[in-house]
Amino acid sequence: MTHKHCFEALDRTMRDISHSSQLNMETKPFGGKVILFGGDFRQILPVIPKATRTMIVNASLNSSYIWRYCQVLKLIKNMRLRVRCQEAYLKEIKEFVEWILKLSDGLLGEENDGEIDIEIPDDLLIHDQVNPISSLNSFIYPNMNKFLWDLTYSQQRAILAPTNEVVDSINKELLESLPGEEEVYFSLDSLCQSEEESELNMALFPPNVLNNICLSGLPNHKLVLKLGAPVMLLRNIDQANGLCNATRLQVTKLGKVVIEAKIITWTNIGHHTLISRLKMTPSDKRIPVKISRRQFPLSLCFAMTINKSQGQSLERVCLYPPRPVFSHG
Repeated sequence: MTHKHCFEALDRTMRDISHSSQLNMETKPFGGKVILFGGDFRQILPVIPKATRTMIVNASLNSSYIWRYCQVLKLIKNMRLRVRCQEAYLKEIKEFVEWILKLSDGLLGEENDGEIDIEIPDDLLIHDQVNPISSLNSFIYPNMNKFLWDLTYSQQRAILAPTNEVVDSINKELLESLPGEEEVYFSLDSLCQSEEESELNMALFPPNVLNNICLSGLPNHKLVLKLGAPVMLLRNIDQANGLCNATRLQVTKLGKVVIEAKIITWTNIGHHTLISRLKMTPSDKRIPVKISRRQFPLSLCFAMTINKSQGQSLERVCLYPPRPVFSHG
């Protein structure tokens, strides 16, 4: 469901709760209540599988009937970049912020009809074209074995990539550089009970086929870990204690049925917790059947996808796009 449809559903619900028809408030959205929408119009348009350009634009918030009631308020200061910022770097940060804004507003380069080459400042680039991933690793995780157990070391740095395939390859290379023995955990995959009634589904989706399915938000069939490795939680387990989707942790013990890890982001930083296997069923409509995967809800996170990094504050970041990453919008 897109943001537009979520807002319209909320509008109808709020009108019902407020009994707006009885109060003669039919024309007021959300039953006359003030609602604040937060977002960034510079982000890409909604991603709708197999949709036409018209369908994509129509799913945007400003295509909704609610839009005519909205007043746009703009934030003009990037406060996140100023957190813990030393006075000597304020000028440099101000120039960087202005460059980012010009980039996202389409003001860099010459006039264009939607495509243009933009020159990236030299100090933002890694120039190693022979082995760029190795250079990324050295820049983001220098002296990793020495500082691995420092709480802030993995907390403040990450490599970002556009796809899970690229992320997995970077994570694999970095895991190999860690000392210690690997522990391998395999998932138990099966068709959901409602799907098992079909003999055709059983024939088309045997366990080895299910094992090879990789989806966003679903842990891999084969999970390889070492002590000290940073991992990301893929499910909300205990929100009150900081165990939410995208929380990052550091592995402290590797058991057969549970994994002990230390929280390194969000709330309860430094607390230890036990993670057990969960049964997960993805909702991705690209799969014609419902599958069930029992696995630890974890993934390595030396590197993470750009989407997963949203909302996190990182002091040292590398962006690795081996191929074009922008689509519609």
